[in-house]
Amino acid sequence: MQYKVALHRSDEGFAASVPGLPGCWSQGVTETEALDNIRLAIVEYLSVVDDQLRGEDVRVVEVLA
Repeated sequence: MQYKVALHRSDEGFAASVPGLPGCWSQGVTETEALDNIRLAIVEYLSVVDDQLRGEDVRVVEVLA
């Protein structure tokens, strides 16, 4: 999967957020660390979504951009 990640410089380093996943954000001292951390945050975010959908009637659709 691929997600667009917004990076923002801060006094402490870099903040990273995923516009397509509201509330999914992380940070790091370096850009590389911030990107590594946001990858982990995305995995955790999607795990929580899977847990919330357990037992629901769910469909998957493909969207071409």
